[in-house]
Amino acid sequence: MHASMPIRPETPWLAPLAGWSDLPFRLLCRSYGAKAACTEMVSAKGLVYGGKNTQDLLRTAAQDEPLAVQIFGAEPDFMQKSVQILKTYGFRHYDVNVGCSVHKVAKTGAGAAMLKDLPNFYAVAKSVIDEVHGDSGHTVGFKLRLGYYLGENVYEEAALRLQDLGADWITLHPRYAKQAFSGVPDYAALARLKEILDIPVIASGDLFTARDGVRVLLDTGADGVMYARGAMSNPRIFREHEMLWRHAAEHGLKSLELPAVEDLFPKTPQQIKADVLECIKRHIAYAKEYSPERAVLQMRTIVPHYVRHLENAKQVRQALIKCRSFAELDEIIAEFFS
Repeated sequence: MHASMPIRPETPWLAPLAGWSDLPFRLLCRSYGAKAACTEMVSAKGLVYGGKNTQDLLRTAAQDEPLAVQIFGAEPDFMQKSVQILKTYGFRHYDVNVGCSVHKVAKTGAGAAMLKDLPNFYAVAKSVIDEVHGDSGHTVGFKLRLGYYLGENVYEEAALRLQDLGADWITLHPRYAKQAFSGVPDYAALARLKEILDIPVIASGDLFTARDGVRVLLDTGADGVMYARGAMSNPRIFREHEMLWRHAAEHGLKSLELPAVEDLFPKTPQQIKADVLECIKRHIAYAKEYSPERAVLQMRTIVPHYVRHLENAKQVRQALIKCRSFAELDEIIAEFFS
């Protein structure tokens, strides 16, 4: 794992997605242009205590780079020890989760709950940054929310303190933790971070299409974007992002002038269906190779996301409920796309 983490408008990242961004999905997204990726959230305590599920989350491959391991925890010593362990596995890049508002994470004081206790958060951050930067070429970023409670902005103070401590980048999902994914992201907060920080700022939150991502870059001046839910239903979003960013740059477009990718590069229904089929085949191939023990069950959840915009998608969902083997899976896919 020797590649650095690229943070530029034309190098979109795959975000850490709990239960989703495993090795097969990361490799799929990389094949469609994701220039960097993060693992699913890894518990610092799980690492220190040697939990088997934690080891599964760290499964990687030579072509799965550059890669940042996303870690979470609320205790400085455990967070430091987790980085020490990850170093022995060969990892060089880390992302600290300060944005997850899920109850089982927040109740431990970790994730977005750290924004309620800034002194402890800064102690955690210092322990991680000092440990990471103890080795040359190792980097660490932090993923933030605006604050924990509605209207309680702490992101500017927190980002400036993280920069002072030595953080290499900041990712901001511009909502409050209590909002989860409701309401509208405050993208202007990204522009404010760009004004006050010298380190790179990565945009996150409601980037469902390449147009969403490029628009945020143009409006805020953010250094890069991280696609999450947009990649779940369309892993081709990374390639589309590159094409749209290049088009915008070549023509000097402002955000309001941005076309949708489907208007810029129109496709027939047959071509769209062929693209979806190719995506499903690639994902199944990666899943068979790298996580065969759970691939079929995963595909029962994943394939409906890929086909939901296609005609008769409901039939696929119903057929997949009873699917128990790769042979059945291949048969269902072949019948739907015949």
